[in-house]
Amino acid sequence: MTDRSNSINCLLQAVHSLPEINSERKKVLMAFQKAAQIRFKSLKLLNLSFVHRSVANETGHKNNNERLEFLGDAILGAVTATLLYEKLAEKKEGELAKIKSVVVSEDVLAGIARELQIDTLLVLGRGEELSGGREKKAILADALEALIGALYLDSGYNAAFSFLHHRIEPEIAKVMDNRHAQDYKSLLQELSQGRYKTYPVYHLVKRSGPEHARFFWIEVTVNGKTYGPGMGRNKKGAEQEAAKMAYEHLLGK
Repeated sequence: MTDRSNSINCLLQAVHSLPEINSERKKVLMAFQKAAQIRFKSLKLLNLSFVHRSVANETGHKNNNERLEFLGDAILGAVTATLLYEKLAEKKEGELAKIKSVVVSEDVLAGIARELQIDTLLVLGRGEELSGGREKKAILADALEALIGALYLDSGYNAAFSFLHHRIEPEIAKVMDNRHAQDYKSLLQELSQGRYKTYPVYHLVKRSGPEHARFFWIEVTVNGKTYGPGMGRNKKGAEQEAAKMAYEHLLGK
């Protein structure tokens, strides 16, 4: 038996030692598999991919999806790179890298996670639940990567490739057709550096609402002129909105 097989067997044995899943949760997981067109040998491993670290922080339980996320990130990268290499033979390495960075971005992964309704499957600590954890892009994207890692361990690379193939190809097409969600902060920074040899400066105008339902308003200054404010459920979102306003204004859109 290979070292990799030994490692996977050891991990699966550890998964088998996890607490049993109740019948209601099993029904939910079975329904998810049917909708996602995947099949796990170990429901415990599938379930673990949805367990956020906030649960461990509150209960002291050591098991969460972070290690699976680490593995899934690598598998996602390999599958996406393979698809790009095969389908875009005319593109150079630098162009492929830029497309890949968009396809595997937090925004795209969170969107796929929502389509799969992973937000309804997340197991969160009480604090994270109250702070809107089910809507957070980072948590959704991480859970999708954890699911990919779990599928790889459970059923192998081919199963992970098949699962991702049908979800990543449309995202590649969106980038090629310029229909993807733009990273306006990066676009504005490139524009600002090119035109004015300076960087955009973001500043918080105000915030409102309780911690679990907070909104932020942020302005951005480019070459002495201020744009915005952009509003968002977090600072990153508000910065993106402000950057979009500035970028489109500077391009005369």
